[in-house]
Amino acid sequence: MVSMINDEKCLITDFDNTLFDWFDNWYQAFNGALEYIYSQVPTLNKEVLLNDIKSIHLKHHTTEYLNVFYEIGKSSKYKDISNNDMHIIEAVGLGGGNMSSIAAKLKITVGSLTTSMNSLVKKGYVKRERSEKDRRVVFIQLTNKGRMAYHHHAEFHRQMTEAVLAELNEDETEVLVKALDGLRKFFRQYHEQ
Repeated sequence: MVSMINDEKCLITDFDNTLFDWFDNWYQAFNGALEYIYSQVPTLNKEVLLNDIKSIHLKHHTTEYLNVFYEIGKSSKYKDISNNDMHIIEAVGLGGGNMSSIAAKLKITVGSLTTSMNSLVKKGYVKRERSEKDRRVVFIQLTNKGRMAYHHHAEFHRQMTEAVLAELNEDETEVLVKALDGLRKFFRQYHEQ
């Protein structure tokens, strides 16, 4: 197969059909996801969406479609926060916590968290409060804007999960659950080392 990449000819060889098989599987899954998006938002301009997806792929240097779901799933209200910011908002959660407990949830240092937290405070997603008992302790709470972003993100995950599960039969769902459980165990053991 000869393809054009940046106006240059490129010969792609695939003697054992692995690239073709991978692309066929990827396309079927991705096309199913696009059809789901179109069914949920019938007024969506398909050409605009495909151009947006192309720019997201180029931005992340990957065809991983979870990036597309995440970025397209973000409302224009939340374009000012990154994936990392959203994970911090998720870790703060509705109950809040102190900087140390949030950093521990994210498995990062308090110093690393402080930099991101400064940005989230400026953007109005979180607020800091010093403990009355121990002024060294700083508690973090989501603001109304932060709670809205938290709920938006949770709803996005719910919809994404439903879209994936809708495409699977019972046997495939069991395999997916088993694989995800295996990943969960791996990451838990990995972080304990």
